[in-house]
Parts: sequence; C-alpha cells; structure tokens
Amino acid sequence: MSSPYLVFNETSFAAICKKLAKKDADLAGIIKQHGLPPMWTRPNTFQTLILTILEQQVSLAAAYAAFKKLKDKIGYVTPAKILKLTDEEMRACYFTRQKMGYARGLAVAVQSKRIVLKKLGSLPDEEVRNILIQLKGIGHWTIDVYLMHALQRTDLFPLGDIALVNSLKEVKQLPKDISKEEMLAIAELWRPYRTVASMILWHSYIKKRGIKLQG
Repeated sequence: MSSPYLVFNETSFAAICKKLAKKDADLAGIIKQHGLPPMWTRPNTFQTLILTILEQQVSLAAAYAAFKKLKDKIGYVTPAKILKLTDEEMRACYFTRQKMGYARGLAVAVQSKRIVLKKLGSLPDEEVRNILIQLKGIGHWTIDVYLMHALQRTDLFPLGDIALVNSLKEVKQLPKDISKEEMLAIAELWRPYRTVASMILWHSYIKKRGIKLQG
C-alpha cells in the first residue's frame, strides 16, 4: 500500500530540484545562478516547534537570538524545562507574553501526551494539521513550516511566509497586489513538490540579500 503522503530526503532532493527546473524556467534560472538550495530540515522534536513559535512574525535573526538565549539558559529544550521558567526568565529570552502562552500550551500538550510528535510523523498532512491547529498560537504558517522542515513533506506552499511571497513576486515579476489565489495557481505547476519549489525560492531570496543563516 502506498503512503498517503510524499517525503523528500537526501536521496531524492536533488532529483526533485531537477524535475522542477525542467518544468519551470525561472526555478531553473535560480539553480543555475545559485546552485541547489540547502535541504532545510529539522528534527521532529518539541524543541523544533518552540523555535518555529519564536520565528512567528519576526526576522530570522530575532528568532535565532531568542532561541540562543533560551538554549544558553536551559540547554536542550523540553516541555518540563519550559514549564519551570518564570515570566521574567522567558521575557529575558525575548518571549512576548503571547509566545509565553503558546510555548507553555504546547509544553502541556506534549507532556500530557495529548500531542505525540512521533505519531504525527506517520499521519497524512491534513490529519497533522487538524491536530496541531487546536493548540493556541499554532496556526497554518507554523504547521506548514513543521510539515516542510520536520516531517519533510513535499507539497506545502506557505503563503503566510513573507520571504516566500516576496521571492515569488521577484522571480516571476508579479504585481505587488497579486492575490493569494493567483499565486497558488502559479504554484500548481510544481505539485506535488511545492515544498522544494519554496526552498528554491527562499534560496534566491537569501542569496540576493546576502542573508547569513545560523544553524
């Protein structure tokens, strides 16, 4: 029986990039100019989801600064360690009041086994979304990023991501006021590999701006 979802890995990533380049001259142009994008992946862990919460609506640099502060304070990030932190300690790690609530809510859900991250790895994308969306502060963008980077699902296109949208507009020379529906229609060509197409577009965005990403 075939799996209800596709994943990419080190073996298939370059081949998927080449397939997309054959379908789309603009993506081919990015690869020709900048090479293949990195295969941006993260482990399927609570710590990864905390980093993704920190990345919501801020620059990558700001998110990494907060994450580094948190790691310096508590080491490897677990639900128990998050729940022991006071408001002051979390504020010192650049958590806003909202993000404190999101992180603690996620910690309680994982610690109580209401959410079992290992199990999510074997579920179809929509089931993962239906489970995580019930948590306060875990919206569609956060779930898209988790599915793409932690579960390595091949067909996500997170239009809530400003860098992705801006890169698409640049690469395709689209009008500033283009609708989400029109952008999704362009991305249809890349199915079932929209995640990897997104990574190629992010690669272009990062290279054009000389952004240095931290691990």
